[in-house]
Amino acid sequence: MKHKKSAKIIIIMLATLLLTGCQTTLTNKDKEAVKNPETGQALTENILCQPVNEKTIELYKENGVDIDELPKCEDFKINSGEYEGLWTTIFVKPLAFFILSLGSKIGSYAVSIIIITIIIRLICYPFTRKIAVQSEMMKKATPELERIRKKYANKTDQESMMKQNQEMMMVYKKYNFNPLSSCLVSFIQFPLLFAFFEAINRVPAIFEEKFIGFQLGTTPLVGFGTDTFYMYILLMLIMAATTVFTFKMNNNNTDVSMKMMPIIMSVMIIITGLVMPSALVIHWTVGNIFTILQNIIVKKGMEKKHGKA
Repeated sequence: MKHKKSAKIIIIMLATLLLTGCQTTLTNKDKEAVKNPETGQALTENILCQPVNEKTIELYKENGVDIDELPKCEDFKINSGEYEGLWTTIFVKPLAFFILSLGSKIGSYAVSIIIITIIIRLICYPFTRKIAVQSEMMKKATPELERIRKKYANKTDQESMMKQNQEMMMVYKKYNFNPLSSCLVSFIQFPLLFAFFEAINRVPAIFEEKFIGFQLGTTPLVGFGTDTFYMYILLMLIMAATTVFTFKMNNNNTDVSMKMMPIIMSVMIIITGLVMPSALVIHWTVGNIFTILQNIIVKKGMEKKHGKA
């Protein structure tokens, strides 16, 4: 029954993602991506509000984008612009509006992204806490699962395999562990990640801003070639460290063949981070730090309640 509910949630999320009004890259007459020569950022064509930087304005006008019809970013509302599908209406525009609204009040869109990331994580906390509890319970179950594997290590007949699966399912039931739980966390995280990606790239006020040496729309890979390259290196080091540690903490897989999965996933995310806007890398890093702190709190709470394993 739980698996059916999980499958339904996944299908609904995938359907939502398919009904998108995705961003499009600004291209010139030769169909080449238009980049800001000052920041190296590939510009988005279907921006949601007007840019302020003069060079950026010039690039948009040169390539046929009528930015005068767009609202100023400071005047942007959730219902601004035309309808672009459920994805943009439900996720991208509201997120962009909240980032802009909070950012204008505190004077920094980067800090606004950090605060909103934390708020979203706090809203999701009741669910993610259950996953963290399951992660800790799974660590307790691991010795029992390993004993079952050793018991049936040299048996390949169908009856033995069925008994092994039954005994392992009994252990999962004993510790109330749902193998699909970690997948569900990913299906919650990634739509939000895509929404932040679009909100950042489609709102000039965000991608034009500079924050402690970062240009929020510039990718770390491009940032390595700027005067503040050391800040981009520092950002990527923190992102890499928190990503690896987060996957390590959340690794519940007892299958020997899958033990490399956290490392593979971490490497893929770190490589992707090199070509993502710095603002998105900041969002991902803050999310990692929240997850690490959450898991530490859960672990200490369980040790206090049940005693150390």
